[in-house]
Amino acid sequence: MTRAIRSATQSDLPLIAALIRELAEYERLADEVRFDEVQLGEHLFGARPMAEVMIGEVDGAAQGFALFFHNFSTFEGKPGIYLEDLFVRPEARGAGLGKALLAQLSALAVERGCARLEWAVLDWNEPAIGFYRSLGARPMGEWTVMRLDGAALARLGADQRESADF
Repeated sequence: MTRAIRSATQSDLPLIAALIRELAEYERLADEVRFDEVQLGEHLFGARPMAEVMIGEVDGAAQGFALFFHNFSTFEGKPGIYLEDLFVRPEARGAGLGKALLAQLSALAVERGCARLEWAVLDWNEPAIGFYRSLGARPMGEWTVMRLDGAALARLGADQRESADF
């Protein structure tokens, strides 16, 4: 069995879209997938890419992906990499592909002078949590992820436009 990790290209867009949908099914969040594939392609491969994707292959067949982007640590004064999604198809789990994707991202973070590689994991996903711990990752238990989206995001943005005074 051979594993390979490669950077995604525009021609991988249908594959990336399929992997995102498979991940959403696994995470029990399929009803939250709302992306437009053309817009996704623009954000990944357009004039100003907002994220990058690595494709993991086993014996030449795409079996997983990692979608990531840069963030910044003010405390470290350095960039970081935020791993938005990591997914390996069930039939390829145990082949070392998840570890290979994370190792490639870790090498990229070091190469780019990043202070850290971070991601979130669903608290019910014990297999993933155990896997991440086995690699040396540690949970950031004192932190709570916060999110503004949909109507709340639009409302707050509209409030700012109406009143430039903070």
